[in-house]
Amino acid sequence: MGRPQTALAEPERPLEAVREVPPAPARSPYIVGPAFDWAFFLLPPLLALGLGITISGTAFSDDPVRFFGQEKTRAGLMVGSIIHAHLVAVFFRSHGNPAIFRLYPLRFVLVPVLAWAAIRGSAVIAVAATVLATFWDVWHSGLQTFGLARIYDRNRGNPPAMGRRLDFWLNHLLYAGPILAGATMLDHFSSFEGFDAVGMPWLASVPAHMTATHGLWTRAVLAVGGAFLVFYVVASVRLARQGHPPSFHKVFLLVTTGACSIYTWGFNTWGEAFFIMNLLHAVQYLALVWAMEGDRLRERLRLRGRALALALFLGAVFAYGVGAELLDPDLESLWAFTLVVSLMHFWYDGFIWSVARKQV
Repeated sequence: MGRPQTALAEPERPLEAVREVPPAPARSPYIVGPAFDWAFFLLPPLLALGLGITISGTAFSDDPVRFFGQEKTRAGLMVGSIIHAHLVAVFFRSHGNPAIFRLYPLRFVLVPVLAWAAIRGSAVIAVAATVLATFWDVWHSGLQTFGLARIYDRNRGNPPAMGRRLDFWLNHLLYAGPILAGATMLDHFSSFEGFDAVGMPWLASVPAHMTATHGLWTRAVLAVGGAFLVFYVVASVRLARQGHPPSFHKVFLLVTTGACSIYTWGFNTWGEAFFIMNLLHAVQYLALVWAMEGDRLRERLRLRGRALALALFLGAVFAYGVGAELLDPDLESLWAFTLVVSLMHFWYDGFIWSVARKQV
């Protein structure tokens, strides 16, 4: 989850054009503050893993219950609602921030309408958009951790470009590698099966080909990934000897997120991989958007306290999240809307937070 590509950085515009939340105190190693960072950025991988293990095999995770005509497990409803909630939260950043909105009005108004029309107008585009959303989510989730890691390294006093490319590829390896090589590979590629219904059996056969060659993918990821990890450690030691030691918080975040990803995506021992990884990603993202936009939201609505603004923020995104999760898939226009929200979330993050650029 994803993401955020986040807190991470603002578009490459004059500083006066984009107002950020006040940073942590000078020379602080944190993004927001010790309690906030540990609760919502640093510990979520371990906390999500612990929760996933705890609910595994319980009625909460396994027993289906009917909610408004939809049959779901309580765990499925919980994580599905959180996923949709964090997806729509980007609009507080894109459409809710006047300074950002003025920079890209066509992207924020015209593109979502055109995307919705295209998905509703073509079954092929609808299936392709579903596949795109699945794999864009993987890329986006890796970038979210990358962005947080780079912020912590910057706060440590290291130059923004120092080790940036190493961190970039490490995060994608730690997130996408276990998916390609591990137990949840077929779950990610199953979205291709939708092409069979639109007369494209060659694309619908992708999951079968991936399953048949899974052993090769596993060996390739282990070989390339193992070599890169050795290279990353050697390069990091060299940077430390040159006077640029990595941030402790960055190392903690990368180690815990990487271990969680390998354990859950790679082995899915407890059958809760999607719950664990999406939960940790969504919690980090929601916390990040609130940290960046909370004060602005309160001021725009002329609310007296942050608590009321927080209640409004969480209430709005979770109302959408629950509604989207319980949506009847036969309501194609609304289903297309939720897919557009997903795609816009990934795309908007790419240029609003600018994590993919050499800023953090």
